[in-house]
Amino acid sequence: MAEESGQTEVKTEEKTHEEKKKEERRTSGGYYIKQPVFGKGRPSWLRQQFGRIFAIIAAAAVCILFYFALLRAGQISGAIQTLISVAKPIIYGLAIAYLLNPIVKSVDRKMIPFLERKFPKFRRKQQFSRVIGIFLAILVLLAVIVALFNMMVPELYRSIRDMIIHVPSQLNQFVEGFGEMHTDSSTLGRMLENIMTEATDFIQTWMRTDLMSSVNDVMSGLTVGVINVLMELMDMVIGLIVSAYVLFSKEKFSRQCKKITYALFKPSSANMILHLTIKSNEIFGGFIIGKIIDSAIIGVLCFIGLSILDMPYTMLVSVIVGVTNVIPFFGPYIGAIPSAVLILLSDPKMGIYFIIFIIALQQFDGNVLGPKILGNSTGLSAFWVVFSILIGGGLFGVPGMILGVPSFAVIYYIVDMLINNKLEKRNLPTDTDSYDEYSYVEADGTFVHADKNILKEEGKNKHADSSTK
Repeated sequence: MAEESGQTEVKTEEKTHEEKKKEERRTSGGYYIKQPVFGKGRPSWLRQQFGRIFAIIAAAAVCILFYFALLRAGQISGAIQTLISVAKPIIYGLAIAYLLNPIVKSVDRKMIPFLERKFPKFRRKQQFSRVIGIFLAILVLLAVIVALFNMMVPELYRSIRDMIIHVPSQLNQFVEGFGEMHTDSSTLGRMLENIMTEATDFIQTWMRTDLMSSVNDVMSGLTVGVINVLMELMDMVIGLIVSAYVLFSKEKFSRQCKKITYALFKPSSANMILHLTIKSNEIFGGFIIGKIIDSAIIGVLCFIGLSILDMPYTMLVSVIVGVTNVIPFFGPYIGAIPSAVLILLSDPKMGIYFIIFIIALQQFDGNVLGPKILGNSTGLSAFWVVFSILIGGGLFGVPGMILGVPSFAVIYYIVDMLINNKLEKRNLPTDTDSYDEYSYVEADGTFVHADKNILKEEGKNKHADSSTK
């Protein structure tokens, strides 16, 4: 009887513990927002055998499909391109909605409480706030586009025109000055002079033939270009309309996706999928939007600084620096090197000033502005950032360099979560700092973290004993 009562008390305690956990999940804003618990329990032996057979059949089917996909790679690629071109307005709409969503959320966060205080009987507060938020977001987007075009296009045109006109003569002056510096008849001097002459001829030929022919081709194919531009603008306008509908009904779409997820997957898998979706959105949103804001601020600061220093090609260089700053780690160098060469050809003294200014600006961005805006949105160390940029850039070019960091951050988070789950099952610590040179795991699975000072004392004692002997 005593044993039965003890077992009943244990079961009651377990039920109470489970109820407490469920209550915490209900009050924490959703089970999938925090990291869910991995599925528990083992399937039956028969179900395991069926699962293995199904896995073998599925693997064979995937291999066969992959083989036929390689044989029809050209047709599949063409079909994908056609599908993307048809769905381009929807893709534009989803991208615009994703970028404008923070503005809409901030308007809802401030306007709904205001309407509840001032107009408590007004029933459609959320709909009214959402319409105002979407209108303001689209207005801000259009204002930014118009302002950028009004400020940038004329200045960019003048800078490119001046570059095409003046750079050849500046190159000739540079080669002449370099030749005067190396008037000696040494082999090294003649070699350097020949290299500079060949480089100058190549750049002048490129600017007078390839660059001008490209401009002429653009002008000759102006009709086709205008039609393509108009089609892209039409897709963007339709995408803007699509983004308004997406932003207005985003909660409904979210609920529908959640409903489908729970219908297709078992609860533990569905919770994990929803958790990873929220985490991916947090990483991508924080990184991309933060990087755009950071690059825009750097571009504006660069324009202000170059205007104060009276640099040549101010707008062109500022645009190059701001746009390339979107690429993590390598972006500042990609934009600064050609800009520095361009200014050095115009005025060597200004080129030196520009190099000093851009180094100071990038230090400010890397140590002050970037951490303030981005924070630790990816959770990656410097090595993994460089690794993800190189792999992403090698596979997908510039888009891969930009999106490689958040994509790898999501993969890193998933791997880290799986490893921590394995360690928790073995009752081992998940903190990385615990696994230093003095820690180890016993054969029975016990984690031991020896004190460094004690080990040193033991080493000294052993050394003293051996010397005494």
